[in-house]
Amino acid sequence: MKVAVIYGGKSAEREVSLRSGSQVIEALLELGYEVQGIDLTDAFFDELRSFHPDLVFIGLHGRLGEDGTVQGALELLGYPYVGSGILASAMAIDKIRTKRFLESCGLTVARDVVITRGEQQPSEEEALRLGNLLGWPYIIKPNREGSTLGLTLAHNPAQGLLGLESALQYDEQVLAEQYIAGMEVTVAVVGDASDPHILGVIEIVPTAELYDYDSKYKEGGSQHIIPARLNERLLTQIERMALEAYRSVGCQDYARVDFIVGRDGPVLLEVNTLPGMTSTSLIPDAAQFNGLTFGAFLDLIIQRAYQRAKRLV
Repeated sequence: MKVAVIYGGKSAEREVSLRSGSQVIEALLELGYEVQGIDLTDAFFDELRSFHPDLVFIGLHGRLGEDGTVQGALELLGYPYVGSGILASAMAIDKIRTKRFLESCGLTVARDVVITRGEQQPSEEEALRLGNLLGWPYIIKPNREGSTLGLTLAHNPAQGLLGLESALQYDEQVLAEQYIAGMEVTVAVVGDASDPHILGVIEIVPTAELYDYDSKYKEGGSQHIIPARLNERLLTQIERMALEAYRSVGCQDYARVDFIVGRDGPVLLEVNTLPGMTSTSLIPDAAQFNGLTFGAFLDLIIQRAYQRAKRLV
């Protein structure tokens, strides 16, 4: 089978995508697939048509890749791909709309305030107002970025101002969110939206105060514990919430659902439709916990996507 791996791209997560894509390419070559890596540059469409793959693996992260744009282009061109479709991708990249939607489905999310560029100039007064509304400290993050880029934990108005200015460099909308002290947990989910399965509930223990960019991608930046050290009742509740989020958003093949478990129980943070595939990423760890090598996991989701595409022809 010929598989094109799209990676790189133009988002702020380009470097992470290059690492994810390279690892996927290496694993697929070892499995005997005919593989070509294609950077999402101006030559992308010509390279894709020239290679003419049987299937596309999207190794992109962030906007112009994880947001439904590339998925739409591939569907127009008639190339089947691994992962969630246009609507689920567009929904999940937008943290604000995802939270509103999942809250309407009865899932618990953190309190937040939305700040839009141009409506009000960031200031310490605005940062103070947010702290008074949400409590101190509080989280600031861009609405449509991943890898915790532009993330700040603001303990005071000065940090809040810097956080707002930083996040607004990444996106025109920013989420100021209630900070919940507790255990960082992520759930790896696989399968069709109609019948998803839990691959693993992973506890994340970062070396820093927050599970930030360095914690995610530097060796030794965090420890991953599977299954998370929670009682059976909480694990069952988190699994139920993750499956509900996966089904409701309409995810496909694989995704990651992030939680914080505070004193009042699990709170859903976001859904990642194209989670990282680097050497320090969480999905490969969950696969390994289930006895799957990284290559075996890729083979599983590739074959699932390919068979689905054949049924739809």
